[in-house]
Amino acid sequence: MGTLAALGYHLVSYRRTWRSTVFSSFALPAMFLIAMGVTVGSYVDARSGAALGVPYLDYIGPGLLASTALQVAVGESTWPVFSAFNWIRSYHAMRATPLTTGAIMRGHLLYLALRTALAAVAFLLVLLPFGALHSWWALAAPLPAVLVGLAFAAPTFGFAAAVDSDGYFAVLFRLVVVPMSLFAGVFFPVGDLPAPARALAYASPLWHGVELCRAATLGTPTAWGVWAHTAVLLAWIAAGYALALRRFTRRLED
Repeated sequence: MGTLAALGYHLVSYRRTWRSTVFSSFALPAMFLIAMGVTVGSYVDARSGAALGVPYLDYIGPGLLASTALQVAVGESTWPVFSAFNWIRSYHAMRATPLTTGAIMRGHLLYLALRTALAAVAFLLVLLPFGALHSWWALAAPLPAVLVGLAFAAPTFGFAAAVDSDGYFAVLFRLVVVPMSLFAGVFFPVGDLPAPARALAYASPLWHGVELCRAATLGTPTAWGVWAHTAVLLAWIAAGYALALRRFTRRLED
């Protein structure tokens, strides 16, 4: 019940701000698909489209879906968490009630999962008129998108709870988020990378989410199998949750 109470706080807050997310959920994905999938895609299809097996837009569409989940996770697990500790101190207000630290954190993570699911569904609706959905399994694509979001958000919750300045988030973006978005299979096959970079891509949660989303929308097998990719994402979530709970407990109970 405590987790649902914490979730309710975030849902009430989102009810007042949801309109600001409509543009980012629909217009931005559509523009990016046109910019990358249609314009750049025509160039790629003319020269190496056969190597991908599908039009470039259809190839990057599910990758961008997974990357969108990552971006939502970044947005909800950096400044909002830091703010709840240091600026508006809403976590401290919650802890002054019967809510436990674990319930506070789980409520925020559950809210993030719902935000990610909504963004993924919106992205699927954008992909539909482009003809990029080749299988009914595309309906399941929001599930790996949510796992990607949680796999990144859980450890980032711990990071945001540990730092003493929001300036560290710029480092997170430059050294983790941007490289991960570029080299985790969103825009080109990971197999084309050098071995060290390929190993880093395999270790990142985004690549596993991209593989699962691409398999769902295209109706094709994944590189390692569905359960192997899912297991890696769940391992990221479990490890990140343990780290975040430790940091939250230190901030709210010490």
